Amino acid sequence: MVVMQNTSASTGSVYLIGAAGQLGRALIARIPDTREPARVRPLTSADIDITDATSVAVALAGLTADDVVINTAAYTDVDAAETDRAAAYRVNADGPAHLARATAAVGAWLIHISTDYVFSGSALGGTSERPDEEPEPRTTPYEPDESGAVVPATVYGASKLAGERAALAADGRTTVVRTAWVYTGGPDSRDFVGTMRRLEQTRETVSVVDDQLGSPTYALDLADGLWELVSIGPVRGIAGATLHATNGGRATWCDVARAVFIEVGADADRVHPCTTAEFPRPAPRPAFSVLSGASWADAGLTPLPEWSAALHRAIAAPVAADGSLP
Repeated sequence: MVVMQNTSASTGSVYLIGAAGQLGRALIARIPDTREPARVRPLTSADIDITDATSVAVALAGLTADDVVINTAAYTDVDAAETDRAAAYRVNADGPAHLARATAAVGAWLIHISTDYVFSGSALGGTSERPDEEPEPRTTPYEPDESGAVVPATVYGASKLAGERAALAADGRTTVVRTAWVYTGGPDSRDFVGTMRRLEQTRETVSVVDDQLGSPTYALDLADGLWELVSIGPVRGIAGATLHATNGGRATWCDVARAVFIEVGADADRVHPCTTAEFPRPAPRPAFSVLSGASWADAGLTPLPEWSAALHRAIAAPVAADGSLP
């Protein structure tokens, strides 16, 4: 599919909300050579409080119709959200609404990052005709607007879904990009891949859940995809759309852990599979949350690489002395 590039979207300023977070830092690390660094404006929580409409108005006072706002800020503590519902909704629902009102007021374009947790996460692909039959496990990746599937099972997921809807209601040109299982993978990173790298050094064996299937996504690949999205602009099929962007393929957490061990030259058999039930958490984890990349490709965007190849690059990537991303 050929999509005409929107020149105003590619030449205006890009405001990165949540610049100190994992994806925000990846976006900064992957600023394209074709974009003037001075036109990329990173905003951290010290610069903007998205839960406060006044703070948003002040921080985005210079926003114009040529500009893009990428919102990566979120309340992401899935377990804490179960008992801190108000805080989760302030950041994940009220925040995007404030940003969307600001972009709508001047005609700027909001790209809002969301999550696989907006789906039910059930491994069941439907209901059985007979109550005594066990429904078949789901195997088909989620499409953005799949009927009946957008039913969050957690406060985190519900607050993120509320944020999607609030942003689109306030600014119909908003583009929602859902992603999943994002990591940078550095040896000191707090994400799953970084944790597995450290555990390989300190434990003889590790037990990792093998009954949750999802879409592992390398933050730098996602950042590259988002910059490509910015370069195309809010054209038909992108403005007002919900897209899925993850690395290709699917894996369980156990699959990812074993791949990490192999990449660092360790024995993958040291990773032992276990069930989610063996590690109960306050918030339920999706049993199946693989996202389809069809919407991304249909919008004229380059599919993100396959997850295992991305993991290889993540672990092979050099780490700067200051800990910055490559």
